[in-house]
Amino acid sequence: MSKPLALTLGEAAGIGPDITLASWLARRQERLPPFYVVGDAAALTHRAGLLRIDVPIAEVDAKEAGKAFADALPVVGTGVAATAEAGRPDDTSAPAAIAAITRAVSDVQAGDAAAVVTNPIAKSVLYAAGFRHPGHTEFLAELAASPAKSPRPVMMLWSQTLAVVPVTIHLPLRDAIARLSTDLIVETCRITVADLRARFGIAHPRLALAGLNPHAGEGGSLGREDLAIIAPAVASLRASGHDVRGPMPADTMFHAAARASYDCAVCMYHDQALIPIKTLAFDDAVNVTLGLPFVRTSPDHGTAFDIAGSGRANPSSLIAALRLAARMTSDVT
Repeated sequence: MSKPLALTLGEAAGIGPDITLASWLARRQERLPPFYVVGDAAALTHRAGLLRIDVPIAEVDAKEAGKAFADALPVVGTGVAATAEAGRPDDTSAPAAIAAITRAVSDVQAGDAAAVVTNPIAKSVLYAAGFRHPGHTEFLAELAASPAKSPRPVMMLWSQTLAVVPVTIHLPLRDAIARLSTDLIVETCRITVADLRARFGIAHPRLALAGLNPHAGEGGSLGREDLAIIAPAVASLRASGHDVRGPMPADTMFHAAARASYDCAVCMYHDQALIPIKTLAFDDAVNVTLGLPFVRTSPDHGTAFDIAGSGRANPSSLIAALRLAARMTSDVT
């Protein structure tokens, strides 16, 4: 890679610092691409002391991060302190997390970083501080917007075992069903196909669309949304030349033989997508935001306040996120 990855510190009271330090220590064994942390160097130094691990930390400019990576964990400061203790977010948590995300995106847009990798944030902490976005995905879309174009982000959860895309994301179930439409499904699938081609190198992506209702509606007897909303989306996509099947009963889509028949499962709501992938690939699944003008990946887990600072946090998902970000940018950096 010609440029390093920009890794946000995330919620400083969570396990983000733990898995960041562990990932840098594993950089040679795991053959990780160069990355630098965007955030407060003092917070990382404090956490390393709590964990009793020796990680040299170098405060650098983004342009110098790649050279420093071999011998020290590079940190690009935001000017916002993160003073929260492990497991106990404080008043600095939200400003520090937001500043890190904003700076990481700015670095990618300026050409100083190849991609953004984000450590977990605590949405409840951000909401209490007035954060108005449902999550990372929507905030990144705002940061990526330009006068000419406002990107429509699509959330993908990816692993070697399974890739899934939820059409509706952070909505109560009743609101997700109300929001579902043929146009939304078509747009989501087109964005997914475009990034599977451009970022994942899949020339002819195969999508399997899950039905909304049990047994995909059982011909309308268990709900008509599958016939009235999803089936027309499948027909429209197929007419445009896309390899799409569905609506398929969701309860038979995720066994091994079924997974071999598609590259990505497109699901109608959050848990329909996340339950199977977190069951099959909890430790190494990666959250990927499609539809942005830059690559963004993230571990597929939360802040885990209960184990922050204990040394028990598993860095596997962050390691997978760093690797996938490097893979997705290998042809565009």
